[in-house]
Amino acid sequence: MNPSTETKSIWTVDQSHSQIKFAIRHMLISEVEGNFGDFTLEVTSSGEDFSDAAAEVTIQVASITTGNTDRDNHLRANDFFDVAHYPVISFKSTSVTQLDEEEFKLTGELTIRDVTKEVTLNVTKGGVIKDPYGYTRAGFQVEGKIDRFDFGLQYNALMETGGAMLGKQVKVKAQLELIKQQ
Repeated sequence: MNPSTETKSIWTVDQSHSQIKFAIRHMLISEVEGNFGDFTLEVTSSGEDFSDAAAEVTIQVASITTGNTDRDNHLRANDFFDVAHYPVISFKSTSVTQLDEEEFKLTGELTIRDVTKEVTLNVTKGGVIKDPYGYTRAGFQVEGKIDRFDFGLQYNALMETGGAMLGKQVKVKAQLELIKQQ
């Protein structure tokens, strides 16, 4: 079949069974974790193997939460995400490489604040099932790292010992459950 005439399926995220999380080193000795509670994700694919998948994610930055209100408000401020001027983080895939039945490399353009950079994420497919209500669902785990300085998130305080309060590398991890649209 000609790829241009194939019908592509649209998959959308099941928010109640999905999450986008992050972690960053704090004071060189531990990690602080957080998540974004409000996001959309749409994936198109011609098959359930997802070998030609394309993904678009939009994250509402104001939905950031780390379990500490003062820290969350600081993250929303100009020192970090500047939600007033840059309310969304976006990711649009440009390619997918299937390594085996479950493992993929997903490359795309990540935009934070007004900076867009190419990133590659590791994706593991958990499987595809038909749920008790007749919907087809697919599960994925996504992991990667970004350098926050690349996106203008350079705020940092120095400790008396000379180290930085926050690490440059941010771990990104998402658990995603998608529903095939009918």
